[in-house]
Amino acid sequence: MQVKTEEKDTYTAIQLGVGVKKKPIKARVGHSKKAGLENVPVIIREVAWAGDEELPKAGDIVTVETVFKPGDIIKVTGTSKGKGFAGAVKRYNFRGGPKTHGQSDRHRAPGSIGQGTTPGRVYKGKKMAGHMGVETVTVSNLTVVAVDPETNKLYVSGLVPGNKKAAIVITKTGEEKKFVRLLSVKQKEEVQVAQEAERLAKEREQTAEDAATTLKETVADTAEAVKEDVKSDTSDVVNSEGAKTNEEK
Repeated sequence: MQVKTEEKDTYTAIQLGVGVKKKPIKARVGHSKKAGLENVPVIIREVAWAGDEELPKAGDIVTVETVFKPGDIIKVTGTSKGKGFAGAVKRYNFRGGPKTHGQSDRHRAPGSIGQGTTPGRVYKGKKMAGHMGVETVTVSNLTVVAVDPETNKLYVSGLVPGNKKAAIVITKTGEEKKFVRLLSVKQKEEVQVAQEAERLAKEREQTAEDAATTLKETVADTAEAVKEDVKSDTSDVVNSEGAKTNEEK
């Protein structure tokens, strides 16, 4: 969508857009046209650019395999699932009240929420019942196990926050030194290497056949040219001898 540079914006970053917005606002439409995009993305996020690699241009497509590879350690940030209104026992793992001595309605009660006259109020941030979920959650130390460039998918070992089809932000934090690739991925790579080797071998054979055919044609043309030269020389000799004979007569 847009590229931020040190010279113009005092920092280096790029704006990424994902999806297609059905009814975008005019500001997003103008921003997308400036980047040379036909459709307006649903999500626009700005990410920092680290490294000495060349910055992409506005309108370029950034694929998964250009950023991540198997064995990368990542952290995933997203919005957790909404669970509605929940009590303190479910929301904060409160213990609840006693189950004996006449406590018939205190099993899942939060208990005391403050003191008496002093301070005479409930402190801000007190853990109580309320809306649970729909919060920004980050899960760290996940591992990328496979990258599929054909379907543009990233396979991660571990759980990520959010529901299905939710938007998440994936940040690379390091590389796993003792990473073992998936057997299916390894077999797929071996098949691709074998196919590539077979293709190169066929190309070499075809090149050799073409070279041999060209050589044969060249030899045949040379032989024909030699024969024609011999014939012409012979005819010239015969004509000269006939002319001499006529002169003698």
